Amino acid sequence: MEPRGGGAPPRVLVAGIGNMFLADDGFGPEVVAALRERPTPPGVHLVDFGIRGMDLAYRLLDGYSAALLVDAAPRGEPPGTLSVIEPDLPPETAMPEAHAMDPVRVLALARRLGDGTLPRVLVLGCEPEVRMTGEEPDVVVGLSVPVKEAVSRAVPLVESLVAELLETSVPAAGKAAAP
Repeated sequence: MEPRGGGAPPRVLVAGIGNMFLADDGFGPEVVAALRERPTPPGVHLVDFGIRGMDLAYRLLDGYSAALLVDAAPRGEPPGTLSVIEPDLPPETAMPEAHAMDPVRVLALARRLGDGTLPRVLVLGCEPEVRMTGEEPDVVVGLSVPVKEAVSRAVPLVESLVAELLETSVPAAGKAAAP
C-alpha cells in the first residue's frame, strides 16, 4: 500500500517516559520494555526516554509522522485505568527542566524548536496508585499491582494505536529522517 502523500512511509515514535525510581511513574519505560519483546513494524521506533525531556523534544523533530507518549497520568480514575489522550497545547508554556519530564512542556519546547510544527501526538496514560514527587527520602523501584497489570493491557493497545497511526499518518515533509 502506498503511504498517504506518497514518498517515504510514515514513521511513528513510541516514547516511554517516566522515572523508574518513583514507583508508578515508571509505567512508560516498563511498557516500552515489554514492547521490545514483540515484533515491531517497520518505521516504528521504541525509545525509553525516562526523564530526558530535552532528548524527547529534539527527537520529535526528526521527521516522525506521529508520536505516542506512554506515561503515568493521574486523571482521577481507578489505579491502572488506561486513557488515550490527544493533548491540546497552550500557546506558550515554560521551558522544561533538563532532568525532569513534563510532557506538556516538552511538547511546547519541541513546537517552538520546530517553528510551530509537530507530528500528531497521542498520550497513553495510566492512572497511578502510588504518586511520588521525588522529594521523598527514599526511592521506590517497581510498579504497584494495578499499574503492573496495566502494562500487559497497554502493550496490545499501543500496537493497535501504532497500526492506526501508521495507516492514517502523512509522512513528515522536509524533515531529515533518523534511522
